[in-house]
Amino acid sequence: MSPGYVVRVAEEEADREACFAVRKEVFVAEQGVPEDVEYDAYDAGALHVLAVREDGVPLGTGRLLYGAAAAAKTGGDPSVGSLGRLAVTREARGLGVGGALVRAIEDAARARGLSAVDLHAQTHALVFYERLGYVAYGPEFPDAGIPHRAMRRSL
Repeated sequence: MSPGYVVRVAEEEADREACFAVRKEVFVAEQGVPEDVEYDAYDAGALHVLAVREDGVPLGTGRLLYGAAAAAKTGGDPSVGSLGRLAVTREARGLGVGGALVRAIEDAARARGLSAVDLHAQTHALVFYERLGYVAYGPEFPDAGIPHRAMRRSL
């Protein structure tokens, strides 16, 4: 049975705008993250992925930073990418969209020759990422006022 959605790299401007709209809905409206914190200079060079329902409604997004852009988030190791800004709309939660987005980002990381992916998980989402093979390391830290932990998965 088809899941009722597809995940693709957001190459067209309309797809990138849909990614930003999902992030605004989830992070800014739901979680209260200031817009000037949510959108950053990394967005321009990042690889963005988008999950869309069969009728075109955006359901989720995430991004991959790699190379110099990822260095500050991954301890400077050029073989490690940084997964971030993973967001799934309220209506799509529990449908497997988040896991599909993570796997698409990992596929993109592999295609770029990366050996691992790091991320900064909101602490309430640790179990979600652990189920996908990520391992937490280091202390808890605040990001946009929300507690996070660093996590990594070897590819």
